[in-house]
Amino acid sequence: MVSDAISHSVLPGIVIAFLISGSRDSLVMLIGAGLLGLITTFIIEFLHQKGRLQADASIGVTFTWLFAIGVILLSYFAGDVDLDQDCVLNGEIALLPLDLWYTEGGTNMGPKTIYVSGGITLLVVLVIYFNYKELLVTTFDSGYAASIGISIALWHYVIMGLVSLTTVASFESVGAILVVAFIIAPPATAYLLTEKFKTMLLLTCALGILISISGYYVAVWLDGSIAGAMSSMSGVFFAMAFARYRWTKKRIT
Repeated sequence: MVSDAISHSVLPGIVIAFLISGSRDSLVMLIGAGLLGLITTFIIEFLHQKGRLQADASIGVTFTWLFAIGVILLSYFAGDVDLDQDCVLNGEIALLPLDLWYTEGGTNMGPKTIYVSGGITLLVVLVIYFNYKELLVTTFDSGYAASIGISIALWHYVIMGLVSLTTVASFESVGAILVVAFIIAPPATAYLLTEKFKTMLLLTCALGILISISGYYVAVWLDGSIAGAMSSMSGVFFAMAFARYRWTKKRIT
């Protein structure tokens, strides 16, 4: 649920980045939102560890007041600018091919989101590939990880940082609701299908692709929202995995 908190709390970062730069350039917005996303994870962890709040309470407190600050800044300083929270919450996948990147020479390099999302994807894959052992140990046995000298706090912030970057890089294109659906539903579905961590990671990626493709065609068939259809399909896939899990467990018992 940290991704949900980040997707809302980055709004003041977007507004502040616009006020400082005077530009709605995607890179400027990404930097501002990314910094607020990282700050959000630090505040959540601080309230949880130092303030002794439960994890869900620290998440709720952090994202509500940061999002409220963003709304106030937006209405007061940028009320007459084409910049609102709807672009963060809803997004519009169908318009992505129109947001193109042109070089100084006028060459069309294609949609900007391909390069932004592709860069974040490459970063995440490289971090997991070269640090798979640390990720595995700190995830499932933090006590053992600490005993062999692996910094649990460091890896916690590394993972939260990757979640923050992924969320920020995605919400401008697809909206916060779909970002949360894809961050939670595919891994939750994969968790019901396997007990092997590496298989779970691969299944999560495969499910994300299947949900995207099936959701798109459902949206075309119904002539409806692409993001809504994809979110709905994520629920359908989870429901099928849950039904299989319950049937398998009942059969064993």
